[in-house]
Amino acid sequence: MAPEEELIMNRMTICALALLLAGVAQGAGAQDRAKNGAATVRVRYMVSDVPAATAFYASKLGFKVDFSSGTYFAALSRNGLQLLLSPVRGPGGASQPMPNGDRPAPGGWTRIVLNVSDLQGEVARLRKDGVHFRNDIVVGLGGSEILLDDPSGNPVELFQPD
Repeated sequence: MAPEEELIMNRMTICALALLLAGVAQGAGAQDRAKNGAATVRVRYMVSDVPAATAFYASKLGFKVDFSSGTYFAALSRNGLQLLLSPVRGPGGASQPMPNGDRPAPGGWTRIVLNVSDLQGEVARLRKDGVHFRNDIVVGLGGSEILLDDPSGNPVELFQPD
């Protein structure tokens, strides 16, 4: 290898290592702040009322509260999923409007999917607790599913694989 090529390769290797180490350090800091290093997937939902949403996910859907700062943020977890709850208006970055003025809002169709072993039993339990469902159980490819709404209107899919 020519000296010029070797110098370029060494610089590229050093840059790659620096980027890797920076990413590891940044990821570790994010996990420390969210109080859950075991999460494999993190999802943020915008909610109208952080305490109400926190109570809903903890009491109705079996999430563990990892961290809560009252009305401004909560981090919950369940089976490797960390759910971050942010208010539509507040001091955090997730609550800030986009440059075009669009504001964060709950709802839509994008959703988390929670696997359950007894879909009919879970639906019966949740209906008894007053949870709002968007539909009835649908049988599809690979399993059965149903959509429910959290207190802010964010959808959650309960899925029972075949």
